[in-house]
Amino acid sequence: MPKLPDMTKHRGFPSGLPGTGYQFTIRRANPKGVSPIVERKRQPDRDPTEKLADTAFLHALWHQFGPEPFERGNLDARRLSFLFNREVVPAEKPFDPASYEAMLMIDVDVARANFPEAFEDVLEV
Repeated sequence: MPKLPDMTKHRGFPSGLPGTGYQFTIRRANPKGVSPIVERKRQPDRDPTEKLADTAFLHALWHQFGPEPFERGNLDARRLSFLFNREVVPAEKPFDPASYEAMLMIDVDVARANFPEAFEDVLEV
């Protein structure tokens, strides 16, 4: 087996939304290469559970990192992609979307406007 790239594991970060298939973290680095973060469009008719997954993920990001920059590490690329370039933005230039070491941060104003419940102390799921 080839050596996997180094990847920060965010200890204490939830692995996903309980009772669903929506994951927030990955267990190990991808041996075929890092999945890039891309800006994914959020459809207005999305399933309410997927909307809840975005809210819960942003809630976890806020309570883990606050307004400070954070390393992508083991955070799931797909879930990040639904928030990317809106609520979660690059914290460095140049930004490498296919790096586990990429630095990101929450755009607090946009995030509070789009997901105000993510900033509550407790999020009911």
